[in-house]
Amino acid sequence: MDVVELGPAHTEALLRFFAGLPEGDLTFIEEEVTDPGVVRSWASGTGGGRRFVAVDGDEVAGYVAVRPLPGWSSHVGEVRLVVSPTRRGSGLGRQLARQALVTAVGDGLAKLVVEVVAEQGAALALFTDLGFTGEALLRDHVRDREGTLRDLMVLAHHVDDTWSGMATVGLDEALGQDLS
Repeated sequence: MDVVELGPAHTEALLRFFAGLPEGDLTFIEEEVTDPGVVRSWASGTGGGRRFVAVDGDEVAGYVAVRPLPGWSSHVGEVRLVVSPTRRGSGLGRQLARQALVTAVGDGLAKLVVEVVAEQGAALALFTDLGFTGEALLRDHVRDREGTLRDLMVLAHHVDDTWSGMATVGLDEALGQDLS
């Protein structure tokens, strides 16, 4: 499976991917991902940030975005990650999250944040294993499509702290990144 930067050629496959997600998954995605106009703007590069898709033939199996925040938080990137239910547990989420980290480093971001609904244990484990730590718990912050309130966790990864240590031991060269 290849992870590639989202482009116009992926638009229809990405729309099929989002349309195929269970209703419960769509609850926890802020953007209107089933709106063709939204997905087309991302694919044309006008949606802000950088976006990648995991492709298997002509199908999309996962999606990740790194979106820099505006204004005084322009050094912070927000991560959005979705994996097909049929591919969860395969390591694809980790591959996409790593792509987000490498992208953040390459784009000069100092911090990444991700919002995870507290009940999503696998997503929490994925991000904490990659060096994200809890910064906030927002109680009853998300209302799902049935009206149930859910807690939202904000996890953060301080890129400079982690990657400067990696550069010291030469891992930047192994990753093909200049982290100094």
